Amino acid sequence: MRVSMCAVGQMYGAAVGSMDTRKQARARIGLLGPMRLHAEDGQEPASVAPKVRTVLAMLTMHPDQVVPVSTLTRELWPEQPPVTALRTLQTYVLNIRKVLASITELRPEDVADQLLVTQKNGYRLHSSDLHLDWLDFMRLADQGRRALGEGDSHTGIRELEQALGMWRGSVLTDVPNGAVLEARRLMLEESRLDTIEALIDARIEAGLHQQVIAELASLTSEHSYHEGLHAQYMRALALNGRRAAALEVFARLRTRLIDEIGIEPGYPLQQLQGTILNSHKSAHMALALSATGASSK
Repeated sequence: MRVSMCAVGQMYGAAVGSMDTRKQARARIGLLGPMRLHAEDGQEPASVAPKVRTVLAMLTMHPDQVVPVSTLTRELWPEQPPVTALRTLQTYVLNIRKVLASITELRPEDVADQLLVTQKNGYRLHSSDLHLDWLDFMRLADQGRRALGEGDSHTGIRELEQALGMWRGSVLTDVPNGAVLEARRLMLEESRLDTIEALIDARIEAGLHQQVIAELASLTSEHSYHEGLHAQYMRALALNGRRAAALEVFARLRTRLIDEIGIEPGYPLQQLQGTILNSHKSAHMALALSATGASSK
């Protein structure tokens, strides 16, 4: 179930790479929550109609790539496109260019040449003059993981926190979406969850287990079948001297899995339960040794 940031980065490597060398961005496009389109100086977000948001989201999720007219048409009208589909799509693109012109102070013809370019059979959004929040999230999350892998927990935790702090709600929450955007939405939500797990693991390993207990209580309630998060919750509770509460978390999850799905918790979680039962011998050492396996899904 876990979508690795490495795999996601490979899919959009060219766009991510362009972010580090580009000049000052002219505008920001946010998809990590309700769509936000505004100038770099933070002025009020521009208002964009629902179907126009769909087109802009498709272009933003595929920066520096040609998005075919046929793909945009299917996303806008999954069942049966109207006979005026092409003309309507062209109007939506024109509206996006007008909004980009108003917030970047470029002429509409310059927007068409530099930002939102018509290509053969499609359109391309150039990311060199834009800040796209989902790409910033991916870059920061990747840097955070790299720092953790190099043993720099302070930097790793800080950058993972910054990455997650960019989220303002559910991704694409106010964008009418079809199959393509739904797949991208699931990808980003899974990447967010993956980053949350990495951050919590890093905090626990840094001895900050008491600070993550409340967050894990909320996360395990929201993701009631997620064994990795439940394992982290159990570890944090046990490390805080609350072994009984940790075992109750396991018992509740086991009951839920058996009653509602008909399966037992995975071996890593069962192994962690056993470790907690016997952790009076060496609680911190035993739990630390079981951390990696117990958090796997």
